[in-house]
Amino acid sequence: MADTKATLTIGDATKDYDILDGSVGPQVIDVRKLYANTGMFTYDPGFTSTASCESNITYIDGDEGILLHRGYPIEQLAEQSSFMEVAYLLMNGDLPDKETLDKFTYTITRHTMVHEQLSTFYRGFRRDAHPMAILCGVVGALSSFYHDSTDINDPLQRTIASHRLIAKMPTIAAMAYKYSVGQPFLYPRNDLSYTGNFLRMTFGVPAEEYVVDPVVEAAMDKIFILHADHEQNASTSTVRLAGSSGANPFACIAAGIACLWGPAHGGANEAALNMLREIGTPDRIPEYIARAKNKDDPFRLMGFGHRVYKNFDPRAKVLSKAASEVLDKLGINDPVLDTARELEQIALNDPYFIEKKLYPNVDFYSGVILSAIGFPTEMFTVLFALARTVGWVAQWNEMISDPAQKIGRPRQLYTGPAQRDYVPVAQR
Repeated sequence: MADTKATLTIGDATKDYDILDGSVGPQVIDVRKLYANTGMFTYDPGFTSTASCESNITYIDGDEGILLHRGYPIEQLAEQSSFMEVAYLLMNGDLPDKETLDKFTYTITRHTMVHEQLSTFYRGFRRDAHPMAILCGVVGALSSFYHDSTDINDPLQRTIASHRLIAKMPTIAAMAYKYSVGQPFLYPRNDLSYTGNFLRMTFGVPAEEYVVDPVVEAAMDKIFILHADHEQNASTSTVRLAGSSGANPFACIAAGIACLWGPAHGGANEAALNMLREIGTPDRIPEYIARAKNKDDPFRLMGFGHRVYKNFDPRAKVLSKAASEVLDKLGINDPVLDTARELEQIALNDPYFIEKKLYPNVDFYSGVILSAIGFPTEMFTVLFALARTVGWVAQWNEMISDPAQKIGRPRQLYTGPAQRDYVPVAQR
């Protein structure tokens, strides 16, 4: 706690409020007693200036382009670590030694199978159902299969539920894809990595052996790492808010998936790729650049700039390199991908984009990579949810363990009618 206080003056009355210090980042004014002291609320649409919780998982400095998981820079984790190692870090606070990592990986691997009755659950969806609709429904239904891990007051059950969610999400996501294309489901294999197993379940077929491309596997692992957690974003806040009511973990993650589905959140990489397809070919880029600069034109360049980062998105730097590696390795001749590369270079060198800090963000590059690998755009947000599940369960566990956490109950600035008397319908 800082030595200084924040003083609020309302008319002739003043009241002091504690200023809290984090390990890094801005100080926080503790306004928990504001309503009791003054009868007033703060007004903060979107909660952009509100710290809703105390957390030691992820730190973001948007002005400097910094993203830390438990203190480790995202660039170091993406280049040197693995998704399983990052998952352990987010959940437990420290990087594991080899023995601990092997044990954790073994546990996750042995939980990847889903209950056989879930396969019949899929058949209740239309063939053209969006994979996110399927994902949301199936994850929510997990609580009806795993009654032994829904007691949120039991730390062991919370751990088991967390492991199950992380382990089964790739299987559930791959099954959603297989169902949409009319192919049979593939069971997970324990001899493959977390990411390699997912790729095989998605693109493999029973008639032939699927060989995991190490370049593609490495790129997918980076995408999973870079999407694992991102502080108190909309979907994470949704998971915490649902969890604050005492809801079971499967329901909380399903709520996060529903929030992530929005185009302003998890759907941004899909929107970026759709924009590239609209542009079509590199020769049309100047036309769309001019439209983006025209204030009277509603067209927006998707995949550029970020709500939090006012500098280069640190995740985008990692994926820019990975995108080049994947495109070169696969040798795909696609004008959309050529358009992406050309647009990237123009945006990085155009004074307009530099001045407004509209750098390519993680959504721009992830969409390009996923398209090159062969994922349809409707699967992009599913992959985001798969990776973010790790962050969601880490944040959910932290929230449940925090004695200061109460059920979420935001207030409002009411602007509707004041109290009025009911008039019978015949007299109106």
